[in-house]
Amino acid sequence: MTVVEFVLLFAVAGLIGALAQAIVGYSRGGCLVSIAVGFIGALLGTWLARKMNLPDLYVVEIGGTKLPIVWSIIGSTLFIALISLLSRRQPRV
Repeated sequence: MTVVEFVLLFAVAGLIGALAQAIVGYSRGGCLVSIAVGFIGALLGTWLARKMNLPDLYVVEIGGTKLPIVWSIIGSTLFIALISLLSRRQPRV
């Protein structure tokens, strides 16, 4: 994997994470958090799709790494929703 492919993979994961944060309406952190959420969502979404015997939808291959976009967005959205439910909101003074 070249440096350009590595950066492109991070950019796609960041976009997926940012989209999931926008869907849920919960945003903590910046670009690095969005990238992490995108990667965790890709793992979670792909795992869920395989457990339910669902096909991969809209797979993007970057440097030999396959990234299923639809399942990544679904997994990221579920992950952010879980984080937002578990974190407490600070009461306003």
